[in-house]
Amino acid sequence: QVQLVESGGGSVQAGGSLRLSCTASGIIFSINGMGWYRQAPGKQREWVATITHSSSTNYADSVKGRFTIYRDNAKNTVYLQMNSLKPEDTAVYYCRTIGYITWGQGTQVTVSS
Repeated sequence: QVQLVESGGGSVQAGGSLRLSCTASGIIFSINGMGWYRQAPGKQREWVATITHSSSTNYADSVKGRFTIYRDNAKNTVYLQMNSLKPEDTAVYYCRTIGYITWGQGTQVTVSS
């Protein structure tokens, strides 16, 4: 079974930084693409960033230039480095293995002005 565990969220002021982690099990991590998504209160879940098995990346326009997705295959972990955070980044952040429907429990990110 696929299991995903997100961590690293917290509360920061605008302009601050956080690094989120997602550790996966139940898959051969190195051959799977991974993605980060977020969901704000009252809104639908939206895509933030993806990284392929070969470490090519794509970002939503709203976070491009501020967020970086990267992976450590030895640790079965994908990261999301978030810099220059804005209040509109406030959401619960989730990771996903591309091609699977399973989600982790999410980690809360709150950015105050």
